[in-house]
Amino acid sequence: MGAQGYTGSPALSPQGSVIRVASNLVSVPVSVTDSSGQWVRDLKTDEFRVEENGKLQQSFSLGEPGKTPLDMALLFDVSASVRERFEFEQQAAARFLKAVMKPGDTAALFAIGKEPKLARERNSDAARVAAAVLSLHPSHDTTAFYDTVVAAAHYLSRSQSPGTRRVLVVISDGEDTHSDNYNLRDAIRELQRTDCVFYSINPSGEAIRLNKISLKAQEGMEALASQSGAAFVPAKLEDLEGIFKRIAAELQAQYLLGYYPADSAEDGEFRRITVKIPTRPTLRVRARQGYITSKRASP
Repeated sequence: MGAQGYTGSPALSPQGSVIRVASNLVSVPVSVTDSSGQWVRDLKTDEFRVEENGKLQQSFSLGEPGKTPLDMALLFDVSASVRERFEFEQQAAARFLKAVMKPGDTAALFAIGKEPKLARERNSDAARVAAAVLSLHPSHDTTAFYDTVVAAAHYLSRSQSPGTRRVLVVISDGEDTHSDNYNLRDAIRELQRTDCVFYSINPSGEAIRLNKISLKAQEGMEALASQSGAAFVPAKLEDLEGIFKRIAAELQAQYLLGYYPADSAEDGEFRRITVKIPTRPTLRVRARQGYITSKRASP
């Protein structure tokens, strides 16, 4: 995805013509809902208008809605602040994996503790990843939240397929007490650079309003999700299941568009992406806000 290198076979457009595959391909996951909040899955590629820094780009489809493969990382908070809800969260997350993963999808599991921990490597068997979730144990550790987000984004960035959606799903209160290497701004940058969609679920519920630390942590997750994704705060723990179902439904209805930037400069700068549907202005569009270009090494 995005401006990552790719050396595989060229893709085919819906008409059967060859789409060139090069290192500057930008992919754009797009979610569309109508006025009642229902997912819209019948749009044609030519109905989308994709702009980069205000300039129209020639976009094409990288696959039918919800059909492009998922390369997902589930980030599960095992730190001291989540002990009371731990088992319920495990069960809900395990069911989510089994519901959302289809043939061709992969998922990995990261534990958020005092340091990033890859608890289960990328696997295409949902049952194996779900079993790894159920085998996690809560700890008394501090929380390296941002370090783990960046570690998971880097892990997913190793996927070289241009038709794969990289997705982080985070179950945490977002409170960072131990990151040594990255902060919020760094994490936002790395999500942009690695083309990862970010979803967070804060099972603390209304308790986040009880102190400034919890509110600031939630605001951090919302900032990460604002780049491409969503941040959820269930009113009560029992709502967790419904939120997982909503994320699964969105991923199964998500479009994946691609384009080659008219401006191919490798300057390491941020490029803003805007996606519109001019013929159906009442639809609500959520897409990644931009990406960071590769930077050509100095001679």
